[in-house]
Amino acid sequence: MQRYDFFCTFAKKYLMYKKSAPAPKTKKTVSKERKYTAGAGFQPERTEAKRSSAKPTEARRSQSVPNKKFKKSAPKKSSEKDGIRLNKYIANAGICSRREADTLIESGVVRINGVICTQLGTRVMPNDKVEFGGETLVSEKKVYLLMNKPKGYITTTDDPQERKTVMHLIDGACKERVYPVGRLDRQTTGVLLFTNDGDMAKRLTHPSHGARKIYHVTLDKNITKADLRDIAQGVELEDGFVPVDEINLIAGTKDEIGIQLHSGMNRVVRRIFEKFDYKVVKLDRVLFAELTKKDLSRGHWRMLSDKEVAFLKMK
Repeated sequence: MQRYDFFCTFAKKYLMYKKSAPAPKTKKTVSKERKYTAGAGFQPERTEAKRSSAKPTEARRSQSVPNKKFKKSAPKKSSEKDGIRLNKYIANAGICSRREADTLIESGVVRINGVICTQLGTRVMPNDKVEFGGETLVSEKKVYLLMNKPKGYITTTDDPQERKTVMHLIDGACKERVYPVGRLDRQTTGVLLFTNDGDMAKRLTHPSHGARKIYHVTLDKNITKADLRDIAQGVELEDGFVPVDEINLIAGTKDEIGIQLHSGMNRVVRRIFEKFDYKVVKLDRVLFAELTKKDLSRGHWRMLSDKEVAFLKMK
């Protein structure tokens, strides 16, 4: 106990000494003092030895070390042996985006080799078995498919009421499991994208990055110029304000409108016109994320080209 008290007393004295002792002069403080005295008119004399050792400016330049350009080392590429991050593996399996995968991991619903994994940043090795929802996940190659949706099909992967879904139209299109990006209601036709790229799907449907959409709308009656102007200013709906990028009458008509939006709200186009006492009798999406239905018959689909995929990844 006496020894312990001795070390405590010693520690206190040492700390008090450190506080009271003057701080050692560093190069910075010395240069400040020289600057201060120089400003006061005092110039410390240089000795003859120092004067004789001083070299001309040109000589100093000639002996100076040339500037070397250092190349930044390229980032180390992870090989297959290093595995891939678990959130990326889940996204590659088409379940969701990487950010959403992080939430799944933290909630404890993902297993690796039968063991629950909640650690973000965990890497999946080639021989590991990853399970989610009782199913084994397989990291698939990315697939991008574009359809010209017809009427009478609902945009879902599974319907309890066994109605016709858009998945019936692409049955056998690819071995990978793809999902619709966003949705078109049962009576709406037009451009619909399918993919198993969870990150891209999230980006294209997220409100802050929302993809550009253009619709051809046919109403039950002629629209007035006043209503057209009011809609162009944006519309307040029950679940929020909807900005309207552009709206115009189709040339030669008074009941057909082209409208451009970025909003991903449910049934947003129909609800905009319903607020102004118009009924949408026909709705066709002619553009989604710069993809069109050109040369694509109703009910048919095609795979996106490499150029189209690269453009979507840039968005």
